Amino acid sequence: MDFDYIETLVTRCKNNDEKAKEKLAYEFRPLIYNISKRTFVDGYNQHDIIQECYQSLFKSVSMYNLEKHRFVAYATNAIKNNMNDLIKRIKTKSSTEGNDALSLHDDVEKDFPSLEVSTETSLCEMCDYEDLRLALINLNEEEKQFIDFVFFKNYTVLDYANIKDMCYSTAILKKKTILMKILNNISLYY
Repeated sequence: MDFDYIETLVTRCKNNDEKAKEKLAYEFRPLIYNISKRTFVDGYNQHDIIQECYQSLFKSVSMYNLEKHRFVAYATNAIKNNMNDLIKRIKTKSSTEGNDALSLHDDVEKDFPSLEVSTETSLCEMCDYEDLRLALINLNEEEKQFIDFVFFKNYTVLDYANIKDMCYSTAILKKKTILMKILNNISLYY
């Protein structure tokens, strides 16, 4: 594989050149076919796996930084990581669905979760919510914003770091510090 040629193809692909996309797919075909031959995913045939690999390739193109000049390694890792992730997802899914999840015995009703909530469970949850509410009150405004952003609005710590223009490791340390502060505040009530 000619790495400089691949870099020019990627640059053209980012400019929506359809011919460059076809040529890039052609250049990666041997790698993709090799990976698809060595990969088994329950419920996927070889053509499905090949399609997943091509989707990973073109997602790599869209996310690639042209200044790095290492697209072949970047795309290869992305394709392999996607295949590993697909295998893990299917493995987890198969253990919770289908025949693997069936339980065939006389008292199967005991395995079903109860829809009733006991009074003591309900009271314990109310106390937990109250403790958490009191612990959150003791945070400063910036810490409250962090908790709201990450835990209630379901953004990632990386998103927070990007918005606040801070280093990711600093944001992780901030998260740990805030959670320890909350834990310490909760333990004060006990």
